[in-house]
Amino acid sequence: MPEAAPQADLAAAEQAATTVETTPALDLNAFSTIEQLVPGLSGKRVVFIGEQHTRYDHHLTQLEIIRRLHGQNPDLAIGMEAFQQPFQWALDDYVSGAMDEQEMLRATEYFQRWRMDYRLYAPILRYAREHGLPVVALNLPTELTREVGRNGLDAISPEARARLPAEIDRSDAAYEQRVREIFAHHPNDSGQPFEYFLEVQLLWDEGMAERAAGFLEANPGHQLVVLAGNGHIAWGSAIPGRLTRRMPVASATIINDWHGTIGPGLADYLLLPEKQSLPPAGKIGALLEEEDDAVIVESCFSDSPCDAAGIRRGDRITSIDDAVISRLADLRLALWNRQPGDTIRVGILRPRLLLKDRTMAHEITLQ
Repeated sequence: MPEAAPQADLAAAEQAATTVETTPALDLNAFSTIEQLVPGLSGKRVVFIGEQHTRYDHHLTQLEIIRRLHGQNPDLAIGMEAFQQPFQWALDDYVSGAMDEQEMLRATEYFQRWRMDYRLYAPILRYAREHGLPVVALNLPTELTREVGRNGLDAISPEARARLPAEIDRSDAAYEQRVREIFAHHPNDSGQPFEYFLEVQLLWDEGMAERAAGFLEANPGHQLVVLAGNGHIAWGSAIPGRLTRRMPVASATIINDWHGTIGPGLADYLLLPEKQSLPPAGKIGALLEEEDDAVIVESCFSDSPCDAAGIRRGDRITSIDDAVISRLADLRLALWNRQPGDTIRVGILRPRLLLKDRTMAHEITLQ
């Protein structure tokens, strides 16, 4: 006969059991679909849809919800974290047809300020343009958040202070704790103190909330869909709570996937899309660096178009077709919509120590 469990162990087990009585349980037989959830969103003035920025499938679910909401309400607008507030004019011109896609990307400095593969967002922007839906630039300018990240709110310049959100609420302890956990896993080679990191997060969330509230106030007939990172939407205390503090409106929160704790209050809806990837982009096959307004070749990968063209370390890429290249953002702008098999003309400047710099041009077929 096995020995009876010690009384202390039984007592500990009974005590532990009381802590799991309220464990959240999901009814997997009650799963819904986007088609089924959208009608319940029609009465919400704001619908927040989160994303992991690099997940193509997350942006596809955002677009599907936008399409269905637009079918219910023609007065729909889209607010996007991916664009910064000073460039609202360029989004307006793009939606109106006064500016084409390349011009809009250049004018918004997209590849300098956001840098994600634009193909992730292009279908959403094109849908907005096709149907004349306002696109609202939600994010604060990089210059402001960078200055706060370096010096803290108390030490920023008067010019930067004038661009701060009118209200910055620091009272949410749960929000601060979540930011602290992110900070603990965040690369911090510069030695940035947590307080500055927290202030940047507060600025982002308050700034986007203020911008969204301003749009709603100025456009009382519109429903607004806000597209932002999951972390800006989850638990309701980032953008959603800060928007409704300014303007109490009916809202719903949706996040795509989640790798943290799942429980009541995380969001109204959690989407679990099947992972999908963008098709491969056309590539030159080079490691590049930006230095002194020049894009410099560090190396060509073996058997790449760069290698086959005889491009060398130290060569400077000066143009791609008709586009002048002086920054990596220029190169991304020139190549984002090129596919493997496309041929481009690459202008090269090769510095030479004792001779005049040599200019060349190469026809390159992208891999």
